[in-house]
Amino acid sequence: MDALKATGLCRAYGTGKLKTQVLDGFDLTLAPGAFEVLMGPSGSGKSTFLHVAAGLLAADAGAVEIGGTVVTALGDGAAAKFRRRHVGVVFQSFNLVDTLDVAANIELPVRLDHGKPDAARLAALIAKLNLAGLEARLPDELSGGERQRVAIARALYMAPDVILADEPTGNLDVAAAKSFCDLLRAVHADERSAILLVTHDPVVAAAADRVHFLKNGKIAASHDTPGHDPAEISRLYLETYK
Repeated sequence: MDALKATGLCRAYGTGKLKTQVLDGFDLTLAPGAFEVLMGPSGSGKSTFLHVAAGLLAADAGAVEIGGTVVTALGDGAAAKFRRRHVGVVFQSFNLVDTLDVAANIELPVRLDHGKPDAARLAALIAKLNLAGLEARLPDELSGGERQRVAIARALYMAPDVILADEPTGNLDVAAAKSFCDLLRAVHADERSAILLVTHDPVVAAAADRVHFLKNGKIAASHDTPGHDPAEISRLYLETYK
């Protein structure tokens, strides 16, 4: 069973002469355990797709399945419950709860689902994401890189079918972004969740195993990331959008 499958997905904004077709017959399949990247110019629909896939935005047509469940057919309440249990979402702005400490932010999905926190799972993620000693700190006491690692730990906590990461390094400096990508690749090797990461940065894309280029509302080209080389990804990007 695919971790994620998008078929014929369409989404537009506006009406009449102001209507803009952002996704237009978008198809994408993500295998279990895959680590892939979606790239494209600003406004090409990358974030729109992630929001539709996460059940945060409705589709005009087509479908998205995650782990066999048609997310696009769920109502808001059912989508929220499904997202907590099967989808980890990582936003550029981190979206941590300012009044909760690191440990409570990581455990938030299970608490919202009225479940019992797993101390062993929390400890494992704290160690894996290099957050030891920060458990009692609030988000405003953390660096940008530390906040992003907390967001990743929260996304991983429920061992979801897929993690959807929307420009996760957009608020990090170059060094922190590179460190984050190295860490994400190492974490991915230990976790079963598939990862789909949206970015415009070839350095970030090089951490993944496959890259998809979005153009005119659909996938224009897909490539394995050759040697995880940002320069080659940049060349492929320019070739796609020339």
